[in-house]
Order: sequence, then structure tokens, then C-alpha cells
Amino acid sequence: MGKLQVMEHPLIQHKLTIIRDKNTGTKVFREVVNEIARLMAYEVSRDMPLQDVEIETPLVQSVQKELAGKKVAIIPILRAGLGMVDGMLDLIPAAKVGHVGMYRDHDTLEPVEYFVKLPSDINERLLLVVDPMLATGGSAIAAIDALKKRGATSIKFVCLVAAPEGVKALEEAHPDVDIFTASLDERLDSNGYILPGLGDAGDRLFGTL
Repeated sequence: MGKLQVMEHPLIQHKLTIIRDKNTGTKVFREVVNEIARLMAYEVSRDMPLQDVEIETPLVQSVQKELAGKKVAIIPILRAGLGMVDGMLDLIPAAKVGHVGMYRDHDTLEPVEYFVKLPSDINERLLLVVDPMLATGGSAIAAIDALKKRGATSIKFVCLVAAPEGVKALEEAHPDVDIFTASLDERLDSNGYILPGLGDAGDRLFGTL
């Protein structure tokens, strides 16, 4: 069963307040989103397996630890997820990057897949699916559906703010996926926006307000 982890580290909470503020402009918003993503990557990678490796220090032969097991791929959900990629790559520079594009059909309100480009070996990798918002959960569920359909078996979902409704929907649809968020917010409004939230993350990242 996947678990929900809310990251209450003081640095993450401080930076989250900055991007919630409606007066924060595009440049600072973009920078701080990446800073939060970098901090979150540190926590998301906490349970990565280690193996022994023999090295030579300037003084002696020594057995030390290095990362083992699954390699990593970062999968942003387009377009807002792009805002979290560079921060995570700062910490995990060897990770590959795939992309999943979703848009919401205006009539059905269901997410529609329009673009998927992934590393060829996703079945061998830990996939970190990133999107600043987990609102209704529709896009996250559809993106993870698309990844599993193509062979993915190890997935974590990473967002900045989540609504309880989205967490519940994602947990029910994909109970094997761990969810990491910087904040579990109060609820969704009648338009599907997270409250208190941070507005439309894509528009704020790319200045398309």
C-alpha cells in the first residue's frame, strides 16, 4: 500500500509560503519551486538502497557505500511539472527525464493524453512523477496509467500542494504509489482549484496569466 508523506521541514514550509503569495512574480516563483523540488528530492530519495564499494582514500583501502538498485527517471506532467525538474536534477543529476502531456477535455472534464516520451528502460527505473498540484487527481491518475501501460513498476508521485480529494482518488486508483507533498491543503473549490493553494502553477511558472 502506498503511503502519504507530508514534508513539514521548516525550509520547505517557508518557501511554500513564498510561492503561495499572489504578489510573488514569475521569476521568484520559478526559482522557489525549483528550490522546494530540490529539498523534496532529498526526502524522496531517503530509502534508496546502498551497496558496499571498495575504494582507496588518500590513506587506506576502505569499504564505503554507494547507491545501488534501481536507476531514477523524473517524469513531469506537462506543463507545470516542468517547473520541478531542474531542482530534482540538481540532486539526482544522473536521472533520465521523460514527459507525459495531459489536457482536460472541456466537455467531459476528463484528462486526455496527448504526449508521452519516456526512457526505453522505464521498467527498470524508479519513476518520480512530478506535478506542482494534486487537485482532483485526474491528471496524476491518467499519467500513472500511461506509465504502467508502458511497463513501469516502481513509481512515486511528488507534488507541492495536494487536496484531500486528490490524495484519496490517487490512493484508490494506484494504491502501490507513494505520494509526497509539501502540504496537504484544506479542500477543492467548486472549480477544482486547491484552497488555499497557490493558484494555477503553470500560469505562474510561465507567466501566462
